[in-house]
Amino acid sequence: MDYERGQYTSASNIVIMGSFIIARIKPSPMPSIDPGVDIGHVHLRVADLDRAIGFYRDVLGFDLQTRMPGAAFLSAGGYHHHIGLNTWESRGGSPPPRGSTGLYHFAIRYPTRRALADALLRLRRARISLDGASDHGVSEALYLHDPDGNGIELYWDRPRDEWPRGADGAIQMVTAPLDLDGLIAELP
Repeated sequence: MDYERGQYTSASNIVIMGSFIIARIKPSPMPSIDPGVDIGHVHLRVADLDRAIGFYRDVLGFDLQTRMPGAAFLSAGGYHHHIGLNTWESRGGSPPPRGSTGLYHFAIRYPTRRALADALLRLRRARISLDGASDHGVSEALYLHDPDGNGIELYWDRPRDEWPRGADGAIQMVTAPLDLDGLIAELP
């Protein structure tokens, strides 16, 4: 399946991409979890702690909250940590080879389009290459890898009342090119 192109939606327990039905979703016999549950942080194994801190602090702009031998914790807005970094089992290591299972990417949500534009400007100033940039209808996203090869999505969500929906009310996400110049134009 190629999730880089097309459209997908979930309605009537069917996932549709473009004009193809790609999966039937079997409802869980268990009730859904509380909708207030979210993912609080990501903790990454890295090869070089100083290099990783430099990327997350100096390029992306997170604040270093705590540093100890072999580990560091960074956050936005004074939270205890959104990103944990450690070299406990990975000092000097290399990323997993292609074809390995594991983390595809983690996502950092920005509160506004302007904040995402600022992130893009930070990446450009640091000469960090993007792997991709997409407009998903519900969000706009930048894709890249950190120095240790961990996939990262930087994105902002459009307001829910602007999310594209089908006649049945199901969300209809898309993957369209993101106008990076238009995004940068958000900045003063």
